[in-house]
Amino acid sequence: MAGLNGVGPGPSQGLGALSGAARAQYAAMAALRWHMFINGLRSKGGAFELGARTVSFVLYAFMGLGLGTIMGAGAYALASNEKWQFLPAVFWVAFILWQVGPVMLASFQEQFDLGILLRFPVRFRSYYLLYVVFGLADVSSIIGALCCLGIWVGVTMARPELFAWTALALAAFAAFNILLVRAVFAWIDRWLSQRKTREIVGALFMIFLLSLQLLNPALRQKRHQQPLTPQDRVENFRRMRIEYAPWVKTAYAVQQGLPPGLAARALRQARYRQPVGALASLGVLGLWALAAGSVLARRLRAEYRGENLGSAPKRETSRAKTSSVRASLVRREGGWRLGGSSPIAALMEKEARSLMRTLPLLWAIGAPLLMVLVMASVYRSNASGTPFSYALPFYVAFALMGFTQMFSNSLGAEGAGIQLLFLSPTPIRTVFLAKNLFHFLLFWLDALLVGILTTLRLGWPQGVTVAATAAWVLFALPCCLAVGNIFSLRMPFRIHPGRMTRQRGSQANALSSMLLMLVVMAVGAVVLGLCWLFDTPWMAVPVFLALSGAAVFVWLRGLGNVDRLANQRRDSLLATLMKTE
Repeated sequence: MAGLNGVGPGPSQGLGALSGAARAQYAAMAALRWHMFINGLRSKGGAFELGARTVSFVLYAFMGLGLGTIMGAGAYALASNEKWQFLPAVFWVAFILWQVGPVMLASFQEQFDLGILLRFPVRFRSYYLLYVVFGLADVSSIIGALCCLGIWVGVTMARPELFAWTALALAAFAAFNILLVRAVFAWIDRWLSQRKTREIVGALFMIFLLSLQLLNPALRQKRHQQPLTPQDRVENFRRMRIEYAPWVKTAYAVQQGLPPGLAARALRQARYRQPVGALASLGVLGLWALAAGSVLARRLRAEYRGENLGSAPKRETSRAKTSSVRASLVRREGGWRLGGSSPIAALMEKEARSLMRTLPLLWAIGAPLLMVLVMASVYRSNASGTPFSYALPFYVAFALMGFTQMFSNSLGAEGAGIQLLFLSPTPIRTVFLAKNLFHFLLFWLDALLVGILTTLRLGWPQGVTVAATAAWVLFALPCCLAVGNIFSLRMPFRIHPGRMTRQRGSQANALSSMLLMLVVMAVGAVVLGLCWLFDTPWMAVPVFLALSGAAVFVWLRGLGNVDRLANQRRDSLLATLMKTE
């Protein structure tokens, strides 16, 4: 970091973000990242991490190319047919993908925390520029850029004369999205940096998830004794069109003043030879980007001036909290709330309390519940009223994916507390046993909520489906827990409880965990498919029970070797989980 701690800039170097001193700092930052990358390849874990990142990059690239192709095809069809009034829909889809992507992928990508730069004499403009530039390497930015590239290609192929206008509109649109997503998550990290705020947000988040059950009666479609005729469908569509026409017109008028609508309106005005109107639309879009950049600058300036919020109590309330903690310890001498005074009960209660304060894990668990409600609308009841047969196991398997990070990085939320686990007389295998039991019970609760949502949306499943799903869960959970314990000790990474972004994740851990989930789900799909093929659905239950017996045996054998593996990797665990932020 020698290039970052030089004396102030000379008279010829200037003070701007592109001055000589700033360029020297950027070069030092690039050299630092390059040396970190080279040094990381000296170990087997670093080489494996590089391979995992390469595979992840290829997967994300294919995803981005696919989405970009779809966006380009849609833009080409609308531009070639002069359907400019529908072009904002393409920009709105790109906008939603750009803003939602970081939330969905925050747990599966490693991000560099630029907060360490504040220890060096870096000027605010340079810090701001580095913060934005490093955001360009996020998966969401790459996918969003490919979507914009697809739109540019589609519009240009349909209307070559709009080559420059499309490039300008997409450049302004991309700048707005980059600045907005960085600003949103910078403020989210600010709000979740304090323990009390995390507890409040976590409670509201869980209440929101549970309240989704009330939406099912409103979303559930009425079943008809007889299927609708084509004339009835046309009449229903005509009635809905008349009823919702005012709302659609109002929404369309409002969205024209928002960034996606402004980008599409600029292209439409350029197509119809209205350069002044197109420039005005681009100017308003630039103001939106400037507003997003100003919001981000306000948050970063507070960090630059030394704001560093944490979980420590305020000075005036520390004494009151200390006395209340002492009183609670006296009251709890008789036993733990989960029953008994064994280390397992104490560790399970600690896991429950830690989970309520760790928003990344809460989001990972709760996001599948949101998606179940959305995906359930894809399936419709047939004429006899019988729902899709395997909707319940499909949704339960999807919910299991939300526990990937929890199973495979069970020590990530310990942080500096990992040293207490090695100092306490409780064996490490007891700690992992308590964590596994807590995760086991927590997933069954999540699976129960998924079953309730599925039942309310699609109706009661068949008894054989419920039994086969429960038997598959008894097989899948021990497999995930057994392999997750190994991943937790060999590829751990620290989870910051108050951050949705800037998590120092592990691509190797994430990719290996997802591969394990795919294998477990593939085994379930093969067994259910064969039983369905031979018209013996009840045979899936004993098959899964036999597999669950073997999985439990493997889990217990692996649990017995946890102490040996943990002691072998004790120094690595302490160095990884106790890293300063």
